[in-house]
Amino acid sequence: MKKRKIPLRQCIGCMSQKPKKELIRIVKSKDGEIKLDMTGKAHGRGAYICNDVECFKKMHKKKALNKAFQQEVNEEIYNQLQEELIKNE
Repeated sequence: MKKRKIPLRQCIGCMSQKPKKELIRIVKSKDGEIKLDMTGKAHGRGAYICNDVECFKKMHKKKALNKAFQQEVNEEIYNQLQEELIKNE
């Protein structure tokens, strides 16, 4: 029997490769809204982060979402994402 290939994604905080299911997806929809995607199925451009506040802090410090989404992401969105991440821990 063939083993199924496990899709890997890179955390934009710590830059480590992990199975997609272990990471949280942050998605930018077509209308420019940025939010956490706990299902991993929302439409739009995605970036992945470990379910860890330390990884979030690293991502925030280096403004990794700005690079991932090729736009300026304001502080309010980072704060919103951090609140959601803490709630889901």
